[in-house]
Amino acid sequence: MNKTKISIFGLGYVGCVSLGCLSNEGFDVIGVDVSQSKIDLINKGLPTIIEKDIGNLIDSAYKNGRISATSDYIKAVNKSNISIISVGTPSTKKGHLNLDYIYNVSKEIGEALKEKNDFHTIIIRSTVFPGTNNKVGELIEKSSGKRRNIHFAVVSNPEFLREGSAVKDYYNPSVTVIGSDNEKALEIVTNIYSSIDAPIEKVDVKVAEMIKYVNNSFHALKISFANEIGNICKELEISPQSVMNLFTMDTKLNLSAYYLNPGFSYGGSCLPKDLKGLRTMSHDLYLSSPIVESIDESNNNQKMKAIDIIESKRKKKIGILGLSFKPGTDDLRYSPIVEVSEYLLGKGYEILIYDENVNYSRLTGTNRIYIESHIPHIAKYLNDDINKVITSSDLLVITHDFEDIEFYIEKYRDKQFVDLSKERTNMGNNYEGICW
Repeated sequence: MNKTKISIFGLGYVGCVSLGCLSNEGFDVIGVDVSQSKIDLINKGLPTIIEKDIGNLIDSAYKNGRISATSDYIKAVNKSNISIISVGTPSTKKGHLNLDYIYNVSKEIGEALKEKNDFHTIIIRSTVFPGTNNKVGELIEKSSGKRRNIHFAVVSNPEFLREGSAVKDYYNPSVTVIGSDNEKALEIVTNIYSSIDAPIEKVDVKVAEMIKYVNNSFHALKISFANEIGNICKELEISPQSVMNLFTMDTKLNLSAYYLNPGFSYGGSCLPKDLKGLRTMSHDLYLSSPIVESIDESNNNQKMKAIDIIESKRKKKIGILGLSFKPGTDDLRYSPIVEVSEYLLGKGYEILIYDENVNYSRLTGTNRIYIESHIPHIAKYLNDDINKVITSSDLLVITHDFEDIEFYIEKYRDKQFVDLSKERTNMGNNYEGICW
């Protein structure tokens, strides 16, 4: 029998599954809820939800004396080492989360901790806004008179359970995410999942609080995107399943981490052209495809965000480090930084451009036509000496991930750098990223 005892606040979907699975792992678990009917079900060895396999787990734990339920939160906290918060966080009419249940439970846990001397770990499993972990700690401190990270600690541990396969998901996660400002609590929570065959990622608290929103929003995006493709395919008498089966076979680009790094806008000769073609196809078929139609708008928003950051620096001499739409090519067609540079020139900014792959004399065909139509006399802005571009500018805009770029940021501390290429940490006050 595991000596760690756990109290779970909220016996709804997540709470009931957690109670069943943790008790199956050998933990003594006390469920806490305001609903007497849920309490009675657990105390009879019955689950509070309909879910595959959960009934067997609850029944087995009940017969082995490892689970109970109560409305007495003070008793539950004092009989446990860990308290898991899994109460509901419903949406308000304006789309915010109603965190009243979270805060009420936090105050109750704090009240119970007044007379407790042992270190207590509080785990937030409910879906909450970033910053909630900190607020929960403040409420517990206020109601208990105890000090965070001395008498108790708060850990964010989001759940990724799907209705209909929640028990399977509990035991087979892709990753277990935990975030806290207390190492002791992180180790305690890590030990809870010691038998789960999945990596445990210890992350910043706000990262742990944010990831559930990103996951579910992307899942919703995938479903809706597939449906829009299905609608277009139906009108063209094409099997959407055949198309999407081919789509999902590509695990290098389509179903992978590729293209999922926050940064600057896309460009080049393929993505803008083919997206426009699909959008036109949908329009000609009299279909509404809001996701497909909004992609280009979102891409343009990122260009405007870059312009806003650049203009906020109030520097007139701008150095552009990378002009092609991506590193390793001289393709300037639909390069987002070309459009940004065109805008800056139109506003009277002075610019110099460094790109080791772009040589005006070697530009040909549509590539040359494109750049000359957007930036006439482009040759006079190009310079093949990066140091010359940097020393002649007050603000440098990084669009490509150069091998030595961090060296230049450190070397030229008197210059401002705006990075559109990738996130870099600990770069100092002369550095800002587009979305980091």
